[in-house]
This record gives sequence, structure tokens and C-alpha cells, in this order.
Amino acid sequence: MSRLSPLLASAVLLLLMGCSEGDRPLESPVQLEGAIFGSFYQVTIADALTQGEAQRLEEGLVEVLEDVDAAMSIYRDDSELMAFNQSPVGEWQPLSDELIEVLAISQSVAEASGGAFDVTIGGLVNLWSFGSEARPRQVPDEATLNERLAEVGPDSIEIDENGLQARRLRDVLVDLGGVAKGHGTDRVGAYLDGQGIEHYLVNLGGDLIVRGYRDIESQPWRIGIEAPLDDRQEAQHILPLETISVATSGDYRNYFEEEGRRYSHTLDPRSGRPIDHRLASVTVAHPSNAWADAWATALMVLGDEEGLALARNQDLKVLMLIREENGWASVATPAFADHFGQSKMDELEIEVR
Repeated sequence: MSRLSPLLASAVLLLLMGCSEGDRPLESPVQLEGAIFGSFYQVTIADALTQGEAQRLEEGLVEVLEDVDAAMSIYRDDSELMAFNQSPVGEWQPLSDELIEVLAISQSVAEASGGAFDVTIGGLVNLWSFGSEARPRQVPDEATLNERLAEVGPDSIEIDENGLQARRLRDVLVDLGGVAKGHGTDRVGAYLDGQGIEHYLVNLGGDLIVRGYRDIESQPWRIGIEAPLDDRQEAQHILPLETISVATSGDYRNYFEEEGRRYSHTLDPRSGRPIDHRLASVTVAHPSNAWADAWATALMVLGDEEGLALARNQDLKVLMLIREENGWASVATPAFADHFGQSKMDELEIEVR
């Protein structure tokens, strides 16, 4: 009888070990996480997976996110968006389906919100030191602010959805920071759907999308709505989610202070200045996270009264945390209450307006 050489036997053993390791079932839920977009991704999957399947899923979703970054980042000179930003004013530029879709969503929310959402404010964002330019955090001078403000506006770009092209009508810097992360969240969800995954939660830097349930007992996924605190992360409300996405915009994390005054990273495109009102955060639940992301930003700019009025008019599912003298109030739209149930609103002491 022939015998395997020690070297060949070792190779066979390693191959068998590799196969068995890839086929090893993982305990549910499986969590995949890493860094992306200067932030993080965290994908939790309740479906039964082997180690090999989980590894392949993560490789695929990272590729999806890298594609989004290559298309929509303003921090990469080689991105599709930066090529558009550097194109000659007035000349049509062919763009990918994904970039056209995100620009179209942005323009739609801009129109509906009266310009409270505007992706052409990249130059202003840089001026206030919250963008891609390396600048000291300080209040800009009035003349420079007015000069850049005169350029921006939803009418400074034109989109031809059918022709998959767009053009800049003025020399503006398009910054998709208020919608691209939401689009990335949607893309990861679509990827997981395409791979046959039925139960998952995608968290892309705080933008969320869920499908199915979190365990075999059909318990819903649960998320925390953060209290607007500067010094720590603490959930103000815990909400059950099923087959929906959620995006939150707030003013209590990214800001700078000068002469005792706080300047938020969220700019009002109409004035060119950081928002300054009592609305602390806006959470929007929507089938599409890109839409939720854009709407959350627009409503955050508008403030509680004007924002609530628009949210009701658009039948949006919205939760607002509003600063008061001794804390904050939680206020939701009727559509939000209808989705989560009035009993949940009563339990969480959320006022419906």
C-alpha cells in the first residue's frame, strides 16, 4: 500500500481544515463591522450563516460601499462627484445612474423644503471649516460669506434624469454629505436582499435600515434615539423597527465655539450660516434611507415649527427632540404615530402634533 509523504499529508490536512473552518456555522446574530467614509459600518445578520458565507458577504458589502465612495466622495480627487465639480460651467456631464438618482432626490427635497436642503453649499461648508478643505475653525468674514452665498442654490445645477447627465450653471461645489450616506445604506440593504438575506440591520454611521427580525422568536429589531447630549451617548427612546430605514440629523455632536457661542455644522443654505434654534435632532423613518437622510437634514434646518408643518404636509414619519428650559420635549408627526402605534407614543411620552 502506498503512503502519503509527510509534506503531502500536511497539505491535505490544511486543505481539510480550511474547508471545515469555512463551513463552520456561526452563532446568530453575526456582526460585520469596519471603517468607511470616515465613519463606520456595522451589519448585524440574524440568518443562519457559516464563517465562509459571512466572509463573502462582508467582502461584497465593502465593495458596494467603496463603489459609493468612489462615486460620491468630496474627499477623493478621483471620485465621479469631484470630476463633476471640476467640470466647465454650463457643460453637460454624463453621470452614473447612482449619482443621477442621488442628485435627483436632493433636488426634489430642495424644492419641497424651499431650499432648506441644498447640495450646492459645499463652498459654504468649507468656509465654515466643516468640509473637505483644511481650514481653522473660525467664523468667516461677512464679505467672503456673502460672495459664496450668492453662488449657491438648487438652481445652480441642472439634471437630465432621462439622459443621465447634469451640469453646473454656476461655479458651485456639490457636497452630498446630507444624502450619500443614506444612499450607501440603501445600497448595502439592496445587496443583502440580492444575496437572499432576510433578517438584518445595517448601521452606516448612524443611518439604519432593517429587514425581518432579530431572532428566531420573531422579535423586532430595536434602535435607540439618542438624547441630545454633548458629553455622552444615551438613548432617549427605544423603538422597534421592521422593514424600514431611519436617519437622524442633530446639532449636538459636530460644532465649534468662538467667544462663548456655539456654531453647528448644519448650515442653513438660505442664510449661509449655522442653524441657531431649539430643535436638537430630527429622526425620519422612510422606506429609502437616502430620502430619510435628506429630509432629516432639511427639517433640522427649518426648526421645529416650520419643520413639523412641512413634515405633516409631506406625510413624513418624523420624531423631533426639542430643547426646553429644563430638558427637551419629544414631538412626533401623525404619520410617525400611525406607524409605531399611539400606545408606543403614550408609553414613551411622545407628543403627537
